[in-house]
Amino acid sequence: MKPAVYLIAMLAIAGCAKSKDTSSGTGSSSATPPQSPGSGGTAMGAAGSAAGSGAPTAAGSGAAGSAAKPPPTPYTPAADVPDPIKAAIAAPDRTNDDRALDAGRKPGEVFAFFRVAPGQKIGELFAGGGYSSEVLARILGDGGALYSQNSKEVLDRFARKPWSERAAKPVMKHVVSLERPIDDPFPATVRDLDAVITILNYHDTVWQKADRPKMNKAVFAALKPGGIYGIVDHSAVAGSGVRDVETLHRIDEEVVKKEVTAAGFKLDASSDVLRNPADPRDWNSSPRQAGERRGTSDRFVLRFVKPAK
Repeated sequence: MKPAVYLIAMLAIAGCAKSKDTSSGTGSSSATPPQSPGSGGTAMGAAGSAAGSGAPTAAGSGAAGSAAKPPPTPYTPAADVPDPIKAAIAAPDRTNDDRALDAGRKPGEVFAFFRVAPGQKIGELFAGGGYSSEVLARILGDGGALYSQNSKEVLDRFARKPWSERAAKPVMKHVVSLERPIDDPFPATVRDLDAVITILNYHDTVWQKADRPKMNKAVFAALKPGGIYGIVDHSAVAGSGVRDVETLHRIDEEVVKKEVTAAGFKLDASSDVLRNPADPRDWNSSPRQAGERRGTSDRFVLRFVKPAK
């Protein structure tokens, strides 16, 4: 072989070896395979669709907008919360979206205070999307029943889709969905309930112009003697009455006490489990407006009892 030809051949072999080294081993994670024209746009489009729809994406993938939601704040019910309530909250098939609300709502302590137990029959006012409904259904179990009321207006405005999706879960099989006005929440056949519970919505009945005396009398009629009427709501400044029910979604708890006892109930006890003395009570506590402050409002928890005959 002539010297010039030999030199050219050796240089070609060296170039091939260098190319092979740089496309294997530790450098392989950053290598980009060749793509046909337009294929890069398809890949980016798929990543964008996944991120926009909330579909999970691999951590560190680098896809725009693919940051995962932070894990829910850990919540452990108090030691004295009954085991069936703890088990319902710890159920592995609960969604992360629901778990994210637990620390702010403390369902273990609240439902223990309302004496919720397996096998009971319970009514629920203003079920909304069903966060509390599902926890209650899990506690009540196969021997219990839950009658969850939503008005047509509430369902049509925001709750019909999330409620329908939740109601289709197997764990909700003993939940009876009632589409009825808030001041006529239960049919005449629903009687002798162990409890009726409404969480963070009594104030809504004011600005929605519900007949609250009628509503409270309906709850009284549906309960068995000794039954519990449990109410949780965002507190307004003392003495403000119903001034802030629509603007701040809060209500003076003295208004609630006065209206409910007027229907024949006795105030049995209150709990400080959701109290927050640092809350200035001057901001909108509605879930759509509260933002990062959701779950930090000062809330009263009241347990009323229907007197035994």
